[in-house]
Amino acid sequence: MAHEVKDESLAEQGQMNIQYAEQNMPALRAVRKRFEKEKPLKGIRVGMALHITKETANLVRTLIAGGAEVAITGCNPLSTQDDVAAALAADGVDVYGHKGESNEDYYRFLNKVLDFKPNATIDDGCDIISEIHSKRPEMLKELIVGTEETTTGIIRLKAMEKDKALKYPIIAVNDNQTKHLFDNYYGTAESTIDGIKRATNVLFSGKTVVVSGYGDCGKGVTLRSKGHGANVIVCEVEPVRALQARQDGYRVMPIAEAASEGDIFITVTGDKHVIDTHHIKEMKDGAILANSGHFDNEVNVKGLEKMAKSKKRIRWQLDEYTLESGRKVYLCAEGRLVNLGAAEGHPSEVMDLSFCGQALALEYGIKNKGKLKAGMHNLPAKVDEDIARLKLKTIGVTFDKLTEEQKKYLASWQEGT
Repeated sequence: MAHEVKDESLAEQGQMNIQYAEQNMPALRAVRKRFEKEKPLKGIRVGMALHITKETANLVRTLIAGGAEVAITGCNPLSTQDDVAAALAADGVDVYGHKGESNEDYYRFLNKVLDFKPNATIDDGCDIISEIHSKRPEMLKELIVGTEETTTGIIRLKAMEKDKALKYPIIAVNDNQTKHLFDNYYGTAESTIDGIKRATNVLFSGKTVVVSGYGDCGKGVTLRSKGHGANVIVCEVEPVRALQARQDGYRVMPIAEAASEGDIFITVTGDKHVIDTHHIKEMKDGAILANSGHFDNEVNVKGLEKMAKSKKRIRWQLDEYTLESGRKVYLCAEGRLVNLGAAEGHPSEVMDLSFCGQALALEYGIKNKGKLKAGMHNLPAKVDEDIARLKLKTIGVTFDKLTEEQKKYLASWQEGT
């Protein structure tokens, strides 16, 4: 069996959701149309570890249109949309994943993709890259290029590169301006709040929302929380970002101080135990915890499990923990990505940009086979700009161009006061 999904009977609903997403991904449709003609990925086997969503399915179809063979698994145990996985299986794609899979199944599915013997990888969180390097290094000689989708994966890859452990070229798609300035800022903002609301049905207006992390994701989450009428506190470890949060009008303080003030806590840092057990002990009765960083360790969930007197699932993707003090705290989506565990992830319009980046990064890596050294690479700025131009064109937006006089002025130094 070339696939393992939860329920193949969901395929029809999955097809409808994929088509609905496609309607809102005009730039990726344009890339697919070109790929169908040029077949830039002919003969390439792509192994993917991405959230199996309706948007990702459109990326898969684009790569296949370009001539690639594809095998895909999820990159988070709660993020797979089972109807989409069923639809991909019905299309004949090697797809492995279901919502709520065990940790054992998660890694078994990763290795199913690696058994496909890919010569290019697409990753979200660096798990497939890490698995290759740590357990299947014999595959490295066949790998042409890989791509990485998210900030957490970039953090891990930088650590690998520093240790001289990264043995094939990886293009940091997350670092595309058309990715992190849109996907992280707009996408994470809307989908995170969507996930929390679906899990809790809580009113943000009038609540104190504590956001840990003021990178691109944190900036978006704070802005949308403020827009919902919340009072926002930002917790940050980098002084420039902390200062920026203050200048943007938010209160800034350590999480140890914010713990007793917050009603809703959202982590978006990419780090470990940002909210720890000693912080949880100080929280109000009824505090809500949600994580929108890649892994489920930003909130110390294991510590929470140990310190709680009792735990029960009271709503879909919402667990109630009763502490020794008698106070209750509520954890969304098991501490995993709330925007995918309790909602549907980023809107299709945003993923249109991100997945154009993935498709074009893969094409760039294949065209430059043997020219890219092992290590991390950025997609050329021109390609990034072309993605923005394509998006603008497909949504009917025109914009200014420099005149020849202006180009000359910007390229010279002689003209001054």
